[in-house]
Amino acid sequence: MSAPEAPPADAPTLRSWLFVPGDSERKQEKALATAADAVILDLEDSVAAELLPQARERVGRLLGRGERTGGPQLWVRVNAPASGLMCADLDAAFAGGAPRGIVVPKVSAAGEIAEAAAYLDMLESRCGIAPQRTRLLVIATETPRGLLALPQYPAALMGLPAVAARLAGLTWGAEDLGAALGVGSRRDAGGELTFTFQLARCSCLLAAAALGVAAIDGVHGDFRDAAGLAAELTRARRDGFSGKLAIHPDQIAAINAAFSPTAAEREQARRVVAAFAAAPGAGVVSLDGRMLDRPHLLQAQRILAASRHDLDGARRAEGGG
Repeated sequence: MSAPEAPPADAPTLRSWLFVPGDSERKQEKALATAADAVILDLEDSVAAELLPQARERVGRLLGRGERTGGPQLWVRVNAPASGLMCADLDAAFAGGAPRGIVVPKVSAAGEIAEAAAYLDMLESRCGIAPQRTRLLVIATETPRGLLALPQYPAALMGLPAVAARLAGLTWGAEDLGAALGVGSRRDAGGELTFTFQLARCSCLLAAAALGVAAIDGVHGDFRDAAGLAAELTRARRDGFSGKLAIHPDQIAAINAAFSPTAAEREQARRVVAAFAAAPGAGVVSLDGRMLDRPHLLQAQRILAASRHDLDGARRAEGGG
C-alpha cells in the first residue's frame, strides 16, 4: 500500500466537531450559531433510551430544512452497529433530508464500518442522493475489541475501496473503553494518560495516517477547564491530529485557533510549494539553505489545506453566516 497523498487543495479541514443532543432544539440552535466546523446531532449517549424516538424525529426535521449555506456541517451520531438501533437511526436521519456525514460509535471491527457504508449505499440510492456523498467518522477505540482491531483497518478497508472512499476520519474515545476495562482512572498522578489510553490515542492516529484520513482527537470532558483543554490541543496538533471533538460551544474558539496554521506557517508553506513548483519533476529542492524533499512538500500542502476554513470560521464567529 502506497503512502497517502496530501489532501486535495479543495478538501475541507474540519477542526471542531461539536456534539449536541438530538432531542434538544434549544441546544441545537445554539450550536448552529457557533463557529464549529461540524455539529454532530447525537442519537447515542446524550439521549435517554425512552427519548430516542423523539430525538430521531427532531433530527429528521432539522435535516429536512434542506441544504444549508454557510455555518457548520451537519453530522449525526447513530447508535453502534452492534446495538440493533443503527439502521433505524439512519432511516430517521434521511427521512426528510440528509446529513453531511455519520459518526459511528463503539466500532469493534472493520466489518462494522462496511455494514454502515452498505446501508448508506441503499439510503442514498433510495433518496436520490449522489453516491458516497455521506461520509463516515469512526470512533474506533471505545471497546477493547475495537482497539485491538485498529491495526487491521488499513488492509481491510483498502480492500473495500467503496467503503474507504466514505471514510472521512478516525477518532478515539476513552469513557466507554474505561468503563469496559473497569479502570479507576484514565490518568496518572501527573495528569498524563495511562498506558492503555495512550495506546488508544496513538493507535487511532497511526491508523488514520495509514488510511490517509483525518485523525480527530477525543473530547476534553471538563468544558470549564480551559487550561486543560489548551494543553490537550497543544499535544494534539504537535502529534498530528487535525481536529478535536467538543462537548460545549465554549470549547470551539480554542479548538479552531489551535488547528488553524499561523501566518508564519502559511507563508513558509507557500514558499515550500512554490520552490517545488519552480523545479518540476525534482525530488529535492533547496530553500533557505535547507534541502527539502517530498515529505516537506506534503506537509506544506496539508498546512495550506488546513488554512482554507479559517476565513469561514471567522465569519461565522462574527455572525456573518
